[in-house]
Amino acid sequence: MNPELSRMQQFGDTLAQHGREMVIALAVLILGLLVARWIDKGLRNLLQRIMPKTVYATVACNVVYILLVTSVVALAAVEFGAKPTNIFRLLTIIALIAVGLILFLRPLLPSMPFKVGNTVKAGTLLGKVEAITFINTRLRTFDGKTFFVPNSQILNDVVINYHFTQTRRVKVDVSICYDQDLLKAKRVLEAVMTEDARVKTKPGPMVYVLNLAASAVELGGRCWVDNKDYWVARCELLEKTKLRFDQEGIRFAFPQLDLHLNPREAMEEQGICSAAVSDQEAGPQAEPDETIA
Repeated sequence: MNPELSRMQQFGDTLAQHGREMVIALAVLILGLLVARWIDKGLRNLLQRIMPKTVYATVACNVVYILLVTSVVALAAVEFGAKPTNIFRLLTIIALIAVGLILFLRPLLPSMPFKVGNTVKAGTLLGKVEAITFINTRLRTFDGKTFFVPNSQILNDVVINYHFTQTRRVKVDVSICYDQDLLKAKRVLEAVMTEDARVKTKPGPMVYVLNLAASAVELGGRCWVDNKDYWVARCELLEKTKLRFDQEGIRFAFPQLDLHLNPREAMEEQGICSAAVSDQEAGPQAEPDETIA
């Protein structure tokens, strides 16, 4: 027990001598890190508004954050009793190495093709990015499910990021019968898209004949809307197209097959069938009696 009591006594003496410095240094470290984090968050939001499409904003924020953390650690160490000259030299070397790695090695390191808040499609998953770590990405789909996808899997697959462009193209595809007025159908479909306030005027809506299929004429309407309005605009344009076509009397096509028979061949086949049926109904005929002379 004597060694343990001795260690406890030494620990108590250390607290008595340096307890105040330890508490102050710990308080400086915690408060300094919180302030550095707050400054980093505000700077990132500011630079994102000023330079939304550049990677230099992220690099600048990382450099500033490293310098702030280095300064906080140095102040805490000096408050604890370390020599300022040695601490600042050591932390300055560490900060310069970290900044150099960020500036020169960052282009060589793989990075995720999205950031938090983006709507992306990674593989078969479509949803919004909620968090990114060194190991995985947390993706929340639109049906309320949360997926933790390994970053290695994302980097090795095709990723669609819907936030890289401000606008998206809406496709409104319909099929009409061959006996309908094609030009009228094109005008009506174009009018449906033009009358919607969300549809962009440049480039304007266009209607194309996509295909002359076996049982329908396939039309395709194309227009552009803001990225945030894409899904609702697409659904409502499809609904408006259906109601407008019904109002204008334009019939949609359904899968069908037209069968044409040659009337002459049909009559011949019908006559042969009728004769066969008559022979069957009459039954076998008796052979004529032979006269014996």
